[in-house]
Amino acid sequence: MGVPLDGRIPGHRQVTGLGRGSATSNKVFFADVEAAPEGLRLVSTLAQLAADHSGIDWSVNCGNMSSALPLWALDAGLIGGDAPTGGHISMEIRNTNTGVVTTARMKRAEEGGFVLEHIPGVDGAFPGVDLFLKDPVGAKTGALLPTGSATDVIQGYEVSCVDVAVPMVIASAADFGKTGHEPGQALEADPEFMTALRRVWVAAGLRMRLRRRDGSLMTEDDLNRSETIPKICIVSAPLDGGHLAVRYFTPQTAHPSMAVSGGCCLAAAALIPGSVAQRLARDIPVPSAQFSDIEVGIENPAGILKATVVGRAQGAAIEIRSAAYLRSAQILLRGHVPLYRASEQLRNSLLACLTSLTPASSPPGSA
Repeated sequence: MGVPLDGRIPGHRQVTGLGRGSATSNKVFFADVEAAPEGLRLVSTLAQLAADHSGIDWSVNCGNMSSALPLWALDAGLIGGDAPTGGHISMEIRNTNTGVVTTARMKRAEEGGFVLEHIPGVDGAFPGVDLFLKDPVGAKTGALLPTGSATDVIQGYEVSCVDVAVPMVIASAADFGKTGHEPGQALEADPEFMTALRRVWVAAGLRMRLRRRDGSLMTEDDLNRSETIPKICIVSAPLDGGHLAVRYFTPQTAHPSMAVSGGCCLAAAALIPGSVAQRLARDIPVPSAQFSDIEVGIENPAGILKATVVGRAQGAAIEIRSAAYLRSAQILLRGHVPLYRASEQLRNSLLACLTSLTPASSPPGSA
């Protein structure tokens, strides 16, 4: 993926590899199929790479990348795609980073192929993918509100720490002296703002007791270097027909639009009584005592992301059963990528794999 093998290269602009740039375009999924009670399902593991250093974060899932998995599985022939025109193809995806199981659904078009969708921020219409996150609450912390409160004061800022699909820190843009409608580049170019934001997300991560993949608590240094958790955003009242406006960070850089897992989390947060998001949201339906679909429109630099929360009111709290969002997917290329300067661990793994596939009579190295 073109990242340094070790150390750090500030402003890294090597042209080798397939990724780099912002964290949103530097990800790898390892995927396969596995047997499940209802048939075959996909199993995926996300590797989140940085642009300028060698660390790999294995702690979270990616909603946008998850939407590419069903089309990949169909294209690779790993899972059959039989469905009548006008019908749906559904498949489950189990993510090993978070343990969350997602149901993906693609709709067959009457004229063949798949129904095409235009997603804000995407140039063109491509096969639509509905993704339903099952039991997304507490994906990393085990709780809807990891600190036990709808709001906390952290580093002098009132924030809401919420864990739905991804742990996220939600703050009012006005508290940082912002409108919440600035371009992401303008926010990144404000060092005072970015420093304050960093202090909040690191302190909030410690307060949320976020953990490494091995189960140990993340340290302040871990959080300072994290490319994935906790996410952080600033929110404000909407201007263009949505229920809430956001500027979202991943967390080191401003997101050009809105991550879908973060969108599900923010949509859920907007339904939590007393949260920062709920106080700034406008005209969101009030959850009833019965489970129902509640659609939340989130204004972001690319348009309006629509996320659906399936939830119900339980006294002064809310119970969330699932969250869903619509994305699109397209095949960019098929092929093979040579691996140069492979690590010793990878080299040994590949040799072991080749040895297991090579007939005993074949000379070494003939595979």
